[in-house]
Amino acid sequence: MNKYDLIVVGGGPAGITAGIYSARQGLDTLLISKNFGGQLTKKAVLIHNYPGFKKIAGLDLAKKFEEHLKSLDLDINQDEVVKIQKKNSFFSVFTNQKEFKSKSVILATGAKARRLGVSGEEKFLGKGVGYCVVCDGALFADKKVAIIGGGNTGFEAAQFLSKIAKKIYLLEYSSQVKADQRNQRIIENDSKTEIIINAQLQKIKGDKFVNSIIYKDRKAQKKKELKVDGVFIQAGLETVYPELGDLVDFNKQDQVIFDLKTHKTKTPGLFVAGDVGVGKFKQIIIACGEGATASLSAFNYLKKNESKN
Repeated sequence: MNKYDLIVVGGGPAGITAGIYSARQGLDTLLISKNFGGQLTKKAVLIHNYPGFKKIAGLDLAKKFEEHLKSLDLDINQDEVVKIQKKNSFFSVFTNQKEFKSKSVILATGAKARRLGVSGEEKFLGKGVGYCVVCDGALFADKKVAIIGGGNTGFEAAQFLSKIAKKIYLLEYSSQVKADQRNQRIIENDSKTEIIINAQLQKIKGDKFVNSIIYKDRKAQKKKELKVDGVFIQAGLETVYPELGDLVDFNKQDQVIFDLKTHKTKTPGLFVAGDVGVGKFKQIIIACGEGATASLSAFNYLKKNESKN
């Protein structure tokens, strides 16, 4: 069995950057991920704040990341990691089919769309309920849709759907939206989109497909109904990770705790980068920076251990 210097687990911006940096440093590296791009391919509809690109689609940026990664000298295995263990000085990384060993690991498994758990959400999943406007937006041409979530992701989803849907309702739980000013200005000038604040989604209704939603007006303390053909839930993310045993600690948000300077966990040789960790800001460029930091820290860890032997 081949033993690697480093295994990177995850193919989003953090994992890909970690793979790029590790390969450039000459580490014998394996990157394992079921797919590439992470939330870039699902949530980032149109990106305006990634340096070097005034405007770029999330799918296009993900493709550029993947092409860069595959141009370098490292091994790639497209599979899902289900468990990570450590015995003595080596980690064992298990996929559905194989076991790989390495001296160090970077965990960059990211996060997935958070589900709300409201009535009808599971029942109408794929029948009007979705989490990815890029994937499913075209299904709602000339139809009415509701977007649940008033942050940047919700507003960017509304921008994307404005070219497709007939009417868009943007529901925000709080008394004010949380999107940045640029996104707010764009939507305020869009006649198709109606912003509804103090709105708590309570039920998704329909027959074979979604035909309405029930929400509570938190200010008026009244239930209201909107006739819609689809619902896109943009309520944030929840972390994704394999079975880790006692290798790491978690905070109350189920994020992996790591040292903010070095990205090391409580287990020597195990590092964390991206949305799976406790980093405060969940941005593409920050995930890339964390991937680079984790890779450099792993390099220093390996170099220090070799000097001892």
